[in-house]
Amino acid sequence: MLFTSYSFIGFTGVLLSVYYLVPRRLQWIILLISSCVFYWVANPASLIYVSFTAFTIWGCAIMIDRDYGIQNEYIRLNKGTISKEDQKAFKARHKMIREIWTSFGIFLNIGILIVTKYFSFLAGLFTVQQNHFTDIIVPLGISFYTLQAVGYLIDVKRGTIKAEGNLFKMLLFVSFFPQVIQGPISRFSDLSVSLFGEHEPERKEINFALQRILWGYFKKLIVADRIAPAVITLVSDPAKYRGAYVIVALVLYTIELYADFTGGIDISIGVAGILGVKVTENFRRPYFSTSLKEYWRRWHITMSQWFREFVFYPVSTSKLVQGISKFARKHLGNRGKKVPVYFSSFIVWVATGLWHGANWTFIIWGMLNWLILTVSEELEPVYAAFHKKVGFSNSYGYKVFMCFRTILLICILNLFDCYSSVRDTISVLASIITETELGELFSDKMLTIGMSGLDYVIVLAGVFVMLAVSLIQEKGDVREYIWKMPYAIRFAIWFALFLSVLLIGAYGIGYDANQFIYNRF
Repeated sequence: MLFTSYSFIGFTGVLLSVYYLVPRRLQWIILLISSCVFYWVANPASLIYVSFTAFTIWGCAIMIDRDYGIQNEYIRLNKGTISKEDQKAFKARHKMIREIWTSFGIFLNIGILIVTKYFSFLAGLFTVQQNHFTDIIVPLGISFYTLQAVGYLIDVKRGTIKAEGNLFKMLLFVSFFPQVIQGPISRFSDLSVSLFGEHEPERKEINFALQRILWGYFKKLIVADRIAPAVITLVSDPAKYRGAYVIVALVLYTIELYADFTGGIDISIGVAGILGVKVTENFRRPYFSTSLKEYWRRWHITMSQWFREFVFYPVSTSKLVQGISKFARKHLGNRGKKVPVYFSSFIVWVATGLWHGANWTFIIWGMLNWLILTVSEELEPVYAAFHKKVGFSNSYGYKVFMCFRTILLICILNLFDCYSSVRDTISVLASIITETELGELFSDKMLTIGMSGLDYVIVLAGVFVMLAVSLIQEKGDVREYIWKMPYAIRFAIWFALFLSVLLIGAYGIGYDANQFIYNRF
């Protein structure tokens, strides 16, 4: 059930009408039923998978919480009668019990993720004979809900949240349909309050949520889906489309990816919003970043936070990395202090690449991100000295230059997402230098790749609209700004946006709505 399909719009409309009619205490049950229906329609097997994740994570979290209770009660009852050594040993034993339950829950669910999504890739690595077991159905949203569920379990183990006692509420947390396809990856402490709460329809909030949904459709249907046929054409035949075509491909795909992913997130947050559920923001105008480091603070924020919180910190404090740290400091002095950080970051970026897809292109993509970030970190003193010496480094023009430099870097990295092999990606990148004739960029050849002249004009107009909105958002919420306008102007703005989606979007001129790019991740 695509977000851009009539069935999804109808499904959401029916849900909304029922949601605010039932007693408020039953609203979360309606959300649970709707999420289960959403999964069942996508594929009945997906509902089985997500239910298994909810059950196992719930059970492990309950056992961890129970163990905390046993530990605290024992210490309370025996306070003053046991030595500090005995108390420390007692806590260590129970900490080990909690570690076992946590590891068991993670093993089960990461194991399912690996088997369903990566088995064919691993079989190829180890030259295992592939058979029908390599064609296991990949459950809907498994990359997202698995990380969300595992993050919850680790938070319970750390004692930062209490375990949810209601299995069905846990199932809703894991399967909440607006965010299951492409995120955000929510923390239980952030999402649970509004997800399980009671909600009255609030005119302004519903109005803002509907506007957010419409804005998402604008990005997806007018910009992303109009570009998609050209990108598919260009990357499907790397032997034919080289040189200038690759320049067009990397620019178009970067625009498409932004419009597609942020548009989908807008729809997700908007649908949750009309139900009164607060979902974490996942983007903060990433193409305004002046460095790759800043970009990853603005792009897919919840994913970056998850890997930092649940991969980077545990790895960097592990015994292995502590051993590496001691060795590096002994042989490299002060410069060795950063070695464990870089090692942990390397693990994070390889894992991030694999999370995006079971392909060497994504692994290389992750490694390149790590390499650039690491080199940039090492050159930080040089940058600081340069900025101190030259006055123009603080100017608006230089900031714009740095933004364009970062976007160019992102465009190049994104090509590893487009092509099916590392060899093809490197080959087409090299062709930009060896085979490009700049005149081809403005020739009729660019009208034969799946986009007409009108398509280019519409996409360019769409990009300018997105840029204008982003510039306004740097100073405040666009919807709040429009809300303060007279009603007639507000209506005219949103009605014009609605008409543009209806008339020139993917449904308007014969295109088919495409699956969201991040659905495959």
